[in-house]
Amino acid sequence: MKNIKKKRRVQIIFIAATALAASTALIGYALRDGISYYRSPSQVVSEPPSPTEMFRLGGLVVEGSVVRGEGESVRFSVTDGGEVVAVVYKGILPDLFGEKQGMIGTGTFEDGVFSATEILAKHDEEYIPKEVMDSLREQGVYKSAN
Repeated sequence: MKNIKKKRRVQIIFIAATALAASTALIGYALRDGISYYRSPSQVVSEPPSPTEMFRLGGLVVEGSVVRGEGESVRFSVTDGGEVVAVVYKGILPDLFGEKQGMIGTGTFEDGVFSATEILAKHDEEYIPKEVMDSLREQGVYKSAN
């Protein structure tokens, strides 16, 4: 009788461990395309990502760099105070997008140009995305009012 109980416990533990491993693998597989890491322009220039890697780039739009092309095509540059990265975007920019304003874009980096598929802009006069603020502080560009 004791031997049967021991076998059942081992079987239950084995089944639970297998189910846990399978669910972890499935979750990892499902999230592989949904995770995009944030990088500042300095990080992108110092360690360029592979052309197939999707990530988020953030910083301040360089003054005088916004050039509108034909249709919805826009070119501009983003800086964190240390490095500048050229950005190409095809689409409608958010209403609050502007020069010397914080932005975060999602896309890929190839041949020195960030090709954005999505652009997010600040939502009021005082707001800067946390990731952008942190990278600007590292470069000594952003000083808080406190």
